Amino acid sequence: MKIININQLNFQEVVRQTLEELKEDGLVIFPSDTVYGLLCDATNEMAVKKLIAFKNRPAGKPISVFTNFQQINQLVKIDKDQLLTLKQIIPGPFTLILPSKHKVSKLLESETGTLGVRIPMYQYIEVLVKKFNKSITATSANLAGHSPHYSIETLVNDLTEKQKELIDLVVDAGNLPRNKPSTVVDLSKSDIKILRQGDLNFSNNSKTYLSKTSEETKNIAKKIFQDVETGHAPSVQRKPLIFIIEGEMGVGKTVFVKGIGEQLGINNIISPTFVIYYEYGIKISNIKYQISKMIHIDLYNIENKEEFKHLGLEKYLKPGMKVLDAGSGTAILGIAAAKLGAESVIAFDIDEWCYDNGIENTQLNNVVDKVDIRKCELEEIEENDFDLVIANIQKNILLELAEGFKSRIKQTGILILSGLLEMDREAINFKFSSA
Repeated sequence: MKIININQLNFQEVVRQTLEELKEDGLVIFPSDTVYGLLCDATNEMAVKKLIAFKNRPAGKPISVFTNFQQINQLVKIDKDQLLTLKQIIPGPFTLILPSKHKVSKLLESETGTLGVRIPMYQYIEVLVKKFNKSITATSANLAGHSPHYSIETLVNDLTEKQKELIDLVVDAGNLPRNKPSTVVDLSKSDIKILRQGDLNFSNNSKTYLSKTSEETKNIAKKIFQDVETGHAPSVQRKPLIFIIEGEMGVGKTVFVKGIGEQLGINNIISPTFVIYYEYGIKISNIKYQISKMIHIDLYNIENKEEFKHLGLEKYLKPGMKVLDAGSGTAILGIAAAKLGAESVIAFDIDEWCYDNGIENTQLNNVVDKVDIRKCELEEIEENDFDLVIANIQKNILLELAEGFKSRIKQTGILILSGLLEMDREAINFKFSSA
């Protein structure tokens, strides 16, 4: 049993060695976005039997596989609408149960012919799956019924000599964050079921609160924050906490934010409607979430050119540029580019509501002749000579579209990515530098 370390400096070489083992019926212990996993070629019957022997897993109990968006349609039956919905949450810590197309070992499928698929947000697994160009098993590296492992030391100490003989390679990434195993979601039938709850809670429980005064609204916000704070696992408490607030002007959105702010020791919240966003430092430490700042964003109503300067586009935008606004939402960034001198703008989104709002906003801002609003996917944009691409897209989708952006921007063009978190910098830099 060979053990090697993996890090940013040597991961390409480690991936190469891992691929060699997988191609030779090998069994590899490898890190993931949740726990240490047990990897083998999911299409290789001999390798899968070795994995089942290692885990001492009961016959007929299914095992999920790692894949990516390029391969998922080859493995399972999934329609376009389902895939569109899933792209909002994956890559991430989810196992999705779907009807199998029987392209992997049947030992991995359930008795009803379904297969669990995983598209993780984890650089090393992403590269491995892409280079192997086949699905790889995605089960945790522990005996059936035993707890998963977050370090190689505890994992190896838990193995018998017979198990160690079955392992061809161990890849050590150090102590992993103590995330729960993935949330398992059964999408094989019309009724969606959560078969295993991971860090993210998908309960459909909803509550209604009624408020008659500003003070009541703030108290409701504080209570909701307290409920969220105490209701999640420690691993979730290290992740971004996002509140999405919708409503017409005057209904109390900023008042609600003030309630959350007061819970965090912030007493000077003001509406950012005309400056896009405000950042506030956290002044108290007796909260469970590891929060260092609060960001309050408001894109409700932007109409005049001066307001767009807060977006920072004028630093990169030169008169006469051709601009692509990807994931345009209400077309605010595309309109901003037009107001600041762009010759032409294409703003696209897949959402019907965003399309309608984009049309309306271009009319309100008198830029209909400059901003072309489209309801489509990136692959439907035939133009490929953009001087500037602005992408305000959810991180997981952004990473998937990296190559598409590169093929549509000039060699001397500029790509601006917005609405992202500092914690995602490494994954985004890696994806776009390799696109």
